[in-house]
Amino acid sequence: MLPRILEARYVGAYTIWLRFADGTEGEVNLENELEGEVFEPLKDLEYFKAFVFHPELRTVVWPNGADFAPEFLKSSVRVAV
Repeated sequence: MLPRILEARYVGAYTIWLRFADGTEGEVNLENELEGEVFEPLKDLEYFKAFVFHPELRTVVWPNGADFAPEFLKSSVRVAV
């Protein structure tokens, strides 16, 4: 079953807090993942902050269409202990 993101919010720098349908929640830092043409604009921190939670895709999406697969995000989450 694919992970379903229920909520996302900006934390700071290139970090987003996520909550998944299975109860997993935590932060993911995407600074080292911004490689390639579609992710280049996200290196501008103000642009990075402009993501929205897409309710149909169940992931975070930026104005230029960049997104990360929910599976990748879940595998990258640092869960608070």
